[in-house]
Formats: sequence, C-alpha cells, structure tokens
Amino acid sequence: MDNFEIKPLLADAVPAALAKVEHYRLLNEPEEAESICIDILEVDPEHQKALINLLLARTDQFKEGSPSLLKQAREVLPRLRREFDRAYFGGLICERQAKALLGRRGTRSGFIAYEWFQYALEQYQLAIDCGDTRPTDVGDATLRWNACVRMIERHPHCVPAPEERAELGLE
Repeated sequence: MDNFEIKPLLADAVPAALAKVEHYRLLNEPEEAESICIDILEVDPEHQKALINLLLARTDQFKEGSPSLLKQAREVLPRLRREFDRAYFGGLICERQAKALLGRRGTRSGFIAYEWFQYALEQYQLAIDCGDTRPTDVGDATLRWNACVRMIERHPHCVPAPEERAELGLE
C-alpha cells in the first residue's frame, strides 16, 4: 500500500489547525508547523495568519542551514497584504538569517551576519515609517530594531568586512 497522497484539510478545521501551528512552533517543531500552514493555505491561499506563520516556521529552521529555506521564506512576503507586514517580516527574515550565521562561526560569518543585520534594520525602519501601521505594530518594529543593534554590539566579530571598513574610513 504505497498510496501517499496529501489529504485536504476541511475549511472548518482551519482555526484548530492554526492553534496547532503555534503549538508546534513553541515545541520547536517548525517542520510540523510549516506542513500545517501549507495545508491551511491549500484551503485559503490568502490566509494572512497562515502565511505569516509559514514564514516564521521557515525562519525557525535557518539554524539548520538549508539555503532553500531563506528563499522560501522570502517568497511569502509579496503575499502579505499590509505594507507594514512585508517590511516587518522582511526584517525578521534578515535578522534570523544574521543570527543563524553568527551561530555558525565561520571565517566570514561575522561580516556576512553584519550585512544581514543591516538589511534587517533597513526593513524595520521601513516598517516604523509605514503609513498603514497601528501604534502597536510600530512598537514591534522598534523592539526588533533595538534587538538587532544589541546583537551587533554583543558580538565583537559582527562588523563590516575589512574592505567595507576601508571605504567608510574606519581603518
């Protein structure tokens, strides 16, 4: 019996499935959360909470180092309706990529992580400046901005690459 077909989720099961997504993310089982999000999106392709959770579940896996996950997470951004969400979650993708690189401790990982933090800060600034935000949204973007700045400060090897430092007159 090799009938391994995907079974469709019933529309009335979506709310409970969303709760399971959050549960599996809390249990550090992002692959399971990602799978459930895909099932929800088969029922409702524009479900914003499922799209955001899909993006988050994929970024939860960045530490494992699969380059395709970065691309897959970024592919979700254009599907988000709000300009704020596209900027904020774009920043979150960059921030999580930077943190994953810091954890790898390769010869250039600090330089590359620094660049990713810069991209994150640019996206968070876009989110802060966004016209369609609620005050709490701006607070979230500000908190993420501050977390990135503190991460850069805490990691002495998270600096611009030497050639960039020379261009900026830092050497």
